[in-house]
Amino acid sequence: MTATVEDVLNVEFDTHECHLTEAEEDKCREALDGLARQVEHFPVSDLRIYVERPRSNEVTVKLTLLLPGTTLVAEDHDRLFQPAFDRALNSLLHELEGYKDRLGRVEERQKVEKGTHQEVHAVALVDFAELDQAVAAGDYSAFRLALLPVEEEVRMRIGRWTQRYPEFNALIGQGIEIADVLEEVFLLAFEGYQDRPLDVPAGTWLENLIDPAIKSLERNPDEELENVNMARTMRDAPEGKEPL
Repeated sequence: MTATVEDVLNVEFDTHECHLTEAEEDKCREALDGLARQVEHFPVSDLRIYVERPRSNEVTVKLTLLLPGTTLVAEDHDRLFQPAFDRALNSLLHELEGYKDRLGRVEERQKVEKGTHQEVHAVALVDFAELDQAVAAGDYSAFRLALLPVEEEVRMRIGRWTQRYPEFNALIGQGIEIADVLEEVFLLAFEGYQDRPLDVPAGTWLENLIDPAIKSLERNPDEELENVNMARTMRDAPEGKEPL
């Protein structure tokens, strides 16, 4: 059974000089799905959402995430609540990525010192044998499923990467979504799998495809979005059935 946000995160809202509607709180909880997946294996994960709208009429959103051995904090401001919350959440996910990376290095160093080191990523494990089989069978759905452990990491990297391209970044939410860039990355990975570098981790390999994905969408947005939607249809097709 898949864990829900409520199962993983202890979420507390703290409002000052303002009030969040039930619909706004529900929307926040829905947006926390990615965060919940990132912290579901931690024994402690408490999130405090502090919202304040002083007389200046600018909303302050502060997210405080309590994890074992650390507290991560992200803050943003806007005239509207939702944009401030979304940016603060994105910053918090970035902080969490750095924390898990540091935690992974500590654990790996301790394993090396104890002579128990194994080549296993501390956060996400990709089975290249599954990728080999999926590509050999031309099964994009199985290919995407095998890369699921790194999907959220790649999504966050894309969110930061697009900021290097102001014109393209301005299109996000205006016909192109981060999810489209993500699907383009995985589609390029599927199509060019045989030419991938064999000496780099899966995350690095996929990160190197973000630039080509963005440039493809810039050059031929209509054609590439059609390819992305087709790939998404293949990905979501029920097992054993061809997409219509």
